[in-house]
Amino acid sequence: MPEDIEKKLASARTKLILEKPFLGALVLRLPMVEGNADWCKSTFSNGKKFYFNRDYISALTADQTQFALAHEALHCALSHFARRQHRIKHRWDMACDLAINPMLINDGLKPPVDALYLRQYENMTAEEIYPCLEDNENDKDRELEQNLNENSDNDEGEGGTGDQQDQKEGEQQKQKSDSRGQGQEDGGVREENSTNSDGQDKGERPPEEEGEGEPDPLTPQEIETLSTQWQQRMASAAQQAIQAGKLGGSMARMVDHLLQPRLPWRMLLARYMNMVARDDYTYSRPSNRRGDPAVYPSLRSAQAEVVVALDTSGSISDKEIGEFISEIDAIKSQLRARITLLACDSVLDAEAPWYYEPWEEFAMPKKFKGGGGTSFIPVIEWAEQQDRAPELIVYFTDAQGKFPNKEPPFPVIWLVKGKTPVPWGQRVQLN
Repeated sequence: MPEDIEKKLASARTKLILEKPFLGALVLRLPMVEGNADWCKSTFSNGKKFYFNRDYISALTADQTQFALAHEALHCALSHFARRQHRIKHRWDMACDLAINPMLINDGLKPPVDALYLRQYENMTAEEIYPCLEDNENDKDRELEQNLNENSDNDEGEGGTGDQQDQKEGEQQKQKSDSRGQGQEDGGVREENSTNSDGQDKGERPPEEEGEGEPDPLTPQEIETLSTQWQQRMASAAQQAIQAGKLGGSMARMVDHLLQPRLPWRMLLARYMNMVARDDYTYSRPSNRRGDPAVYPSLRSAQAEVVVALDTSGSISDKEIGEFISEIDAIKSQLRARITLLACDSVLDAEAPWYYEPWEEFAMPKKFKGGGGTSFIPVIEWAEQQDRAPELIVYFTDAQGKFPNKEPPFPVIWLVKGKTPVPWGQRVQLN
């Protein structure tokens, strides 16, 4: 690559390592390669390399060059190349950019003038932003989508930082460069095949400076391997940045959310339900024991009382409820647990509660009433009014509703679909 561009990129990378060690460590994982201008209009990464357009990088300031490097590295760290699935590519690319750029801006980096940024998408993932773009009728969003679509037909990956105007200027410059070798018409005189002293056409770049061609699409195996590698790299980079005291704000929250341990929710549910199992040993003296003064431990069992509450406000699908109830049924039979089923949106279902003994199949009622707002107060109040408090309440919900002001005296497990936090109790992530 040209020496001045090489120095500019190396300098930006070094500054990131010193000032933003988390991002700098990620950028170090991407070899920097000039891409052919025919396909690489700005910057691009497929998870293996950082490709750049020399004219685009040349037009950036030093601070903007840092942003471009960090932008592509963060796309890789978040495995955006592996998360698109069935989604339309150009719209997914835009959603990824709108998810990443606010984090980089809030971390103090200076974006290029073309960086996609809309305040309403801050603190949202690409998956959450994508349907908003699909349904958004805002003229500005549609224009951004159209521009990105026109310039991403040949891209295979997520997130470029290419400015549409800069891309046009780059194309115009390339056209001018190509036309120099063909000559100009002036008063009927046309100069053709002009060459320089090296025998090359004027305006043509040496073959070694043309840049690499577009990389092949990643195979499913490559996608899986790269995704795992980038998660490990992100964990290592975060640890180094934390030790240096240089990881904070939205970047720290993002890393914490992505790297926190994730056990399958079924495993966590089984663990908590086992905690309330009432099988235990006792040393109490039997009333009918004769002769032997020794007291031996004996196993005593009692039936556990578990309340299962379903959020029927409309955000939980019937399929998800069915899977959840099947899992509860499998665990119940092993723990001798008596299940009380409640269904609630903003009020308890008029048909509730439903009771299931340990030997009975735990099946869904034929029909739930719901679809309104969400409040968790009715379920908690119902449990508090019973003669015997439950050993455990398991609440299946998206957590978007009104909570009681005080935590109840019995444990509550929230099986949450989505990212909404809970004020108390044990939260288990479903998706």
